[in-house]
Amino acid sequence: MKDFTRGPEPGPVVVGIDGSQQARTAALWAADEAVRRGRPLRLVHATDTDGREAFLHESDVLRISGEGRELLDGTAAAVEERHRGLPVTTELSHSAPAASLHAAVPGDGVLVVGHRGLGGFTSLLLGSVGLKVAAGAGTAVIVVRGTAAAETNTVLVAVRDEHDLVCARHAARTADARKSALRILHVWNVLQSVGSVATMLDGMDDIAQGRMGSVAAVADVIRDEFPELTVHVDAESSMSVAAVLIEASHHADLLVMGGRRSPGYIGPTLGRVTHTLIHHAHCPVELVPRHKPRHGSSS
Repeated sequence: MKDFTRGPEPGPVVVGIDGSQQARTAALWAADEAVRRGRPLRLVHATDTDGREAFLHESDVLRISGEGRELLDGTAAAVEERHRGLPVTTELSHSAPAASLHAAVPGDGVLVVGHRGLGGFTSLLLGSVGLKVAAGAGTAVIVVRGTAAAETNTVLVAVRDEHDLVCARHAARTADARKSALRILHVWNVLQSVGSVATMLDGMDDIAQGRMGSVAAVADVIRDEFPELTVHVDAESSMSVAAVLIEASHHADLLVMGGRRSPGYIGPTLGRVTHTLIHHAHCPVELVPRHKPRHGSSS
């Protein structure tokens, strides 16, 4: 158990609950993660009664609020039984689910959601509330996926180039807190990078060397900043970046990647690879906001 009584309190791990089994699983996973990271836990339930105020009788609002409070208290009791001493707070919001979660997590906090849900978080799937949560958050978001399996003691981070150093640092801090190894994985699509088979034959080696040079530089920085951390670096080429990462997620306890594009992009703020991983990864996926525009990325 971490010592939560010394030093300034870090931002909490915030998790949305709604009564579904997926949300309960996410809440217990978030509690475990809060202990690993030495952070307090905040449980949030959103009733969305403010948005339905014109259609609800006052007695309905009171009933819904009461049910939400019971859900929060019951989940908090389950968490406290599992982790004695973990600081746990609860929050009942009357706003919409995504907005409630965004408002509940401070800039240095971590937001956790299940891969789907019910009730106050109706159908928490990417493309509905889950998409709003992941795409709109200014902090790291973890989507709890996968099934309970033997721990691998490995945090996997997807790195494209030197611009993913912030994401790699985040993953390194997480791996360090978990007492796990860090695996830096670079995946590149040859045809996408070169543009055609003809030019691929002439430029593939140069492109590969350039990419690996950037990834090696990121790994060197991480090793310098986290000298006690075991760091592995791997690279693969494939026609599908997502497929390689999904397969790699079989062998990780957490997959970390830059998952939100910067303000100024036109269209969705989550790319194709991110969508695919949230749907199909075999372990929880942590999306770290990107702060620099990266034109042409599909991540």
